[in-house]
Amino acid sequence: MSIIYQKEKKIFTLHTAHTTYQMQVDSYGFLLHLYYGRKTPGHMDYLLTYADRGFSGNPYDAGKDRTYSMDVLPQEFPTSGTGDFRSPALIIRNADGSYSCDLRYQGHSIEKGKYRLPCLPAVYAGEDEAETLIIHMKDPVTDICVDLLYGVLPESDIITRAARIRNESEKKVTLMKTQTACLDFLTGDYDLITFHGRHAMERNMERKPILHSAQVIGSRRGTSSHQYNPMMIAAEHGATEDAGTCYGLSFVYSGSFKGEAEKDQFEQTRIQLGLMDEMFSYPLEPGQLFLAPEVILTCSTEGLARLSHNLHQCIRDHVCRGAYRDGGRPVLLNSWEACYFDFDGEAIYQLARQAADLGLDMLVLDDGWFGKRDSDYSGLGDWYVNEDKLGESLGHLVKRVTDLGLRFGIWFEPEAINEDSDLYRQHPDWVLKIPGRDPVRARYQLVLDYSRPEVVDAIFDAVCRVLDQGDITYVKWDMNRSICDVYSMETDDQGRVLYDYMLGLYDFLDRLLARYPNLLLEGCSGGGGRFDAGMLYYSPQIWCSDNTDAMDRLHIQYGTSFGYPISAVGSHVSAVPNHQTGRVTPIETRAVTAMAGTFGYELDPYHMTEEDKNLVRDQIRRYKAYAPLIQHGLYYRLTDPRADQAAAWEFAAEDGSEVLVQVVMQEIHGNMTNNYIRLKGLRAGALYEDAQTGRIYPADALMQVGWPVPIEPGDYQAWQKHFVIRDYPDLDD
Repeated sequence: MSIIYQKEKKIFTLHTAHTTYQMQVDSYGFLLHLYYGRKTPGHMDYLLTYADRGFSGNPYDAGKDRTYSMDVLPQEFPTSGTGDFRSPALIIRNADGSYSCDLRYQGHSIEKGKYRLPCLPAVYAGEDEAETLIIHMKDPVTDICVDLLYGVLPESDIITRAARIRNESEKKVTLMKTQTACLDFLTGDYDLITFHGRHAMERNMERKPILHSAQVIGSRRGTSSHQYNPMMIAAEHGATEDAGTCYGLSFVYSGSFKGEAEKDQFEQTRIQLGLMDEMFSYPLEPGQLFLAPEVILTCSTEGLARLSHNLHQCIRDHVCRGAYRDGGRPVLLNSWEACYFDFDGEAIYQLARQAADLGLDMLVLDDGWFGKRDSDYSGLGDWYVNEDKLGESLGHLVKRVTDLGLRFGIWFEPEAINEDSDLYRQHPDWVLKIPGRDPVRARYQLVLDYSRPEVVDAIFDAVCRVLDQGDITYVKWDMNRSICDVYSMETDDQGRVLYDYMLGLYDFLDRLLARYPNLLLEGCSGGGGRFDAGMLYYSPQIWCSDNTDAMDRLHIQYGTSFGYPISAVGSHVSAVPNHQTGRVTPIETRAVTAMAGTFGYELDPYHMTEEDKNLVRDQIRRYKAYAPLIQHGLYYRLTDPRADQAAAWEFAAEDGSEVLVQVVMQEIHGNMTNNYIRLKGLRAGALYEDAQTGRIYPADALMQVGWPVPIEPGDYQAWQKHFVIRDYPDLDD
């Protein structure tokens, strides 16, 4: 069993393949955290110490015992009002206006399989793959009940956390802060690794020591945002890719969030992750239930690479769903950078002919096909085909494209609306807008109120009417602005709007995939503005960034790789000079970079030379050959592109039978120095053959010293090396 309850000491132990997580119900009914780390037998309650801490208060139950204080003890779900002055996970405003919640243990249950969260995305697993622990807590004064949910996927080294909060009183209360996961560490010096950015430059890794201050990341934008990603890591100061202990937390939610790290007065560290408390005050009427979205936890005692492997495998196999979860992804050509808004049906068809000639699998019609949409100033919300612009029906265009042997995809932005649209003129009350104020525009668009079911239903019906017009097998779902006018016409409790908005979005996506089970959905929010585990529950791939520049993508995809599998990373080859940066890079370099993702093209082949077209055909052939290894292999970061001349990464078969190494030189200088790329994941003692040249390399030398990158003139050169195991030689020969 992965979950064990020791009745005499009231200790819960959660075991995975390599880790142990332990907590204890103490004599007063508080749930204390004991241990999370390397797998071990035994009980860790000996780690708890007690002393008079002066201004650290004591529960009334403790009587004259000044050594007992919640301000010092490690907790599973700290609340406001217990004498703990560190950051709480839960703050409740009670009916009498007080801010207090004192949760005590009531009981527990252990179940086979993984718990589910109705209406919210969550990790899933079969009964033979997971176990669930539910710990029932209650405030005996206010009758607020909290079920703490723990899902254990032992083979994946994954523990998930969520919470159900119920108001069993006869009066309304308000949730003012609700975070899901808390990790309290009694000892240790940790760094906090986070991933910051901006539109077109997302998920830049930043590593800083956790100090005696509150370190906070988050989003107030209604989406998980370009600015911070809802995944963070606590790592020992000396932890590297291959050694040291580190802890990963990933929020399975796509809206506003908050992550916190703090070292307290006694050198203890608290890490928390959950909902953003700004613009959040969620009312709970008597009998109502609130679900705190899930957080994925994993611990590695073997460095950051193992941590990433755990998260990759969990998201790839237990978050992503549908027909494309394990299957190969189509290599597609997107029309955006080829045409922008300037096209008709014949132009799209000719683009499809070019795509078919190159050997691509799919043509995607991006923005501009609907309503009055020749710029981003109008048309959003009018999800009907502009046949005058196309010169034909969508169904006819789809058939012409599919008759070429291609699949057909299409772009939507269903959460947004332009004021210059038929829908806005008919339903101006359907947008998020504060009465008496002019709304804040972004890209000259407003946001539809997805907290209202009738709005969700109307847009859902409109989208389905489009998809039913032809054999459309792919949808790119975009969301191109942040939410700031947080006001719904249908509620008096505006603090619930952003959370209810996400429930509306998730409901839409659930219904869409139920109706079209073979649809490939690609998430997008101005590129990577909503790249999170919550969206990956619905879309197995997300457009990584609107920035397609190969050199910038090295950094964006490097940061993304810490928490998300390569199979989820939407990445394409685009034209040069690049449309975002103006940089010129070789087409092979653009392809090698894009092969650290789902792979596709974002350009007009009509403007390509025959030489480049032949290179594209070869790139597509190579990608399809390597796709199973790229999608399912172990991903290793071989260098740090922020510091090293060469950006290098690797895909390795789990059994070490083959590896694919990709290298991009970021710098070239006169009398250039050598760069050796040390490989990982090979079988010690084996020999490997370069599949292109036939040259044989010893595995141990490749891992100990490395493969020398060729020194060739020219900016931004790239290499792709496929090594295949051959045999184990006799060392005495």
